[in-house]
Amino acid sequence: MELSQTQTYSQAPGYFKRLTAFDWLYALALVGASLFALQRYGHFMDIYEEVILLAAAPVFAALGWHWKPVRWLVPLVAALSLFGISLYDGSLDNANTRFFLKYMLSSQSAILWMSTLFVFSTVFYWIGLVARSPFGGAVGSKLAWAAIVMGWTGMMVRWFESYLIGPDVGHIPVSNLYEVFVLFALITAMFYVYYEYRYQTRQLGPFVMLIITASVAFLLWYTVARGASEIQPLVPALQSWWMKIHVPANFIGYGTFALAAMVASAYLLKSHGKLVDRLPSLEVLEDVMYKSISVGFAFFTVATILGALWAAEAWGGYWSWDPKETWALIVWLNYAAWLHMRLVSGLRGNIAAWWALVGLLVTTFAFLGVNMFLSGLHSYGEL
Repeated sequence: MELSQTQTYSQAPGYFKRLTAFDWLYALALVGASLFALQRYGHFMDIYEEVILLAAAPVFAALGWHWKPVRWLVPLVAALSLFGISLYDGSLDNANTRFFLKYMLSSQSAILWMSTLFVFSTVFYWIGLVARSPFGGAVGSKLAWAAIVMGWTGMMVRWFESYLIGPDVGHIPVSNLYEVFVLFALITAMFYVYYEYRYQTRQLGPFVMLIITASVAFLLWYTVARGASEIQPLVPALQSWWMKIHVPANFIGYGTFALAAMVASAYLLKSHGKLVDRLPSLEVLEDVMYKSISVGFAFFTVATILGALWAAEAWGGYWSWDPKETWALIVWLNYAAWLHMRLVSGLRGNIAAWWALVGLLVTTFAFLGVNMFLSGLHSYGEL
């Protein structure tokens, strides 16, 4: 019933007439915040960052109109980030002397909180599923939201911290394996809680949170073993505005592909008679899987095109069959084939689910395996 109501609302004629005064106030506040940020921090930004900042207001306004939780998420992250930034008072040394920075709002502290909350969220989701406890799922959902808040706060503060090191060091925090693992966890979680809201079910949380917890485990190992949380200057190839749009688009693809694979695992369990009375219907599972892959494929396609344009600027050619490029093409072809078979041949059921699950292995190798075992022009992301 919730799904049909949402569809009717979003597709109805005169959509803007249905918006309330609070909806418009929220949008106006976003515009005001963007203009304030531009006035306060614009001297740190290039023209592309200024355009992204101004475009964020209408984008997040529309997202908040469609998905109501965004209307409290955005201001909360903004408030926590600005509070953390104000505590630095122009010096990174304050990260070790001021209580809230040291234990909560410095980038490393906030991301550590994000990691911890995601792990506890996974535990409670599984308690809810195994014990048939609505309370467990509810706590897991709230912990996932808390992790999202802390993760985005950590990323925003980290962005500011990079500029405190030096104006020539400052950059959007999507430049190395540590930062993109945080981004991957956040994007995957955001898409999951959206589907949880849209389909009014928490039974997929135990499965999707497993892949997020795995990424958090790698992130923590990478931080301890390699000191990866330290902010480093950008290598020359990354000193480009293309990075600001190519990398996020790429990881929307990776995150939604991973989400689809975990939903596929739930589909396969139910189709084989496991947890039948505890999981959503096969139709819902199949719909989430299809929509996740569709969204991921669209963004991954855009990211691949942007990557080719970036390569032409950085290396003088649109395509060089670098291992990272080659495996990105393999990922793209894999999901293009999946969508083609679904739309043209009516691919459904266990075959589609197994394909989506195996696709996670392909995606993981493109995301991480290439960095571990191969080298090339993208060697700046190696382990």
